Amino acid sequence: MDNLDSDLLRTFLAVAQAGSVTEGAERIHRSQSATSVQIRRLEAIVGQPVFERHGRGIALSEAGRRLLPVARDVTARLDTALRALSDTAVAGKIRLAIPDDHGRAKLTRIIAAFAQRHPQVELEVTCALSTGFPAALKKGDLDLAIYEVEALQAGEELLSEDPTCWVAALDQDFSTAGTLPVALFDQACWWRDEAVRSLDARGGPYRIVYSSQSVSGVLAAVEAGIAVGLLGRSSLHAGLTVVDRTYGFAPTPTSKLVMAGGTAPGGAPLATMKSAIRAAFLGVNPKTESRSDPANG
Repeated sequence: MDNLDSDLLRTFLAVAQAGSVTEGAERIHRSQSATSVQIRRLEAIVGQPVFERHGRGIALSEAGRRLLPVARDVTARLDTALRALSDTAVAGKIRLAIPDDHGRAKLTRIIAAFAQRHPQVELEVTCALSTGFPAALKKGDLDLAIYEVEALQAGEELLSEDPTCWVAALDQDFSTAGTLPVALFDQACWWRDEAVRSLDARGGPYRIVYSSQSVSGVLAAVEAGIAVGLLGRSSLHAGLTVVDRTYGFAPTPTSKLVMAGGTAPGGAPLATMKSAIRAAFLGVNPKTESRSDPANG
């Protein structure tokens, strides 16, 4: 008789939490096909489907809903036992800063998973406008920060890229407007600087009708149809359209989400957190990568 093993349960949890096999596979650093095989094996063992498939993804079946708390309890107990028996448990403190918009949901999931896996690490997390993060790192006020830049600087590690573009609401046409209404960030940052440069290079008159500290604020103004805004392509949805060529804008740069450490050595906790973030964004195996992370030395 086949038995449930923790590997199948971890795959089940990853897919259940993600709501899709594709994203679940990314979380456990496996291919989609390998993840699907594991889910089919699990369903063969329990004798019934654990997920219900539909056009937009998957949802837990009745059997899946019954299995979910068991899987959580079993994997949590195994992780706790391993930490208790291992002499390599990670302990310490990390002062981490993440941006309040770009990647916040994904970064929050990473932090939550890290905290569950490494309960002896004290996390002090700041979620705010990221323009001040580099200075805080240099002053020693932070151990690790995630933020966006236009160009990589020394000590910054690229996590992802997001091309920028000028965007308007799909049903709003400003092409005949004498003065172009614009939504911008209200604080000094490269996003605002680049938007102003782009507007000046375009040459036509414009008026700033909306200012916000965050991407979500600029996005809200664009969605409301009161302005155009410079946004990342990751922010686009069916109700928005790119208007670069329509309104005469030249190409704008790509935003880079980066990770950078502070001035003081962080030891094992910092190296482990970096590995977890790399694994989530870049698909790097944290067990293999952590052995070669410079912060470990």
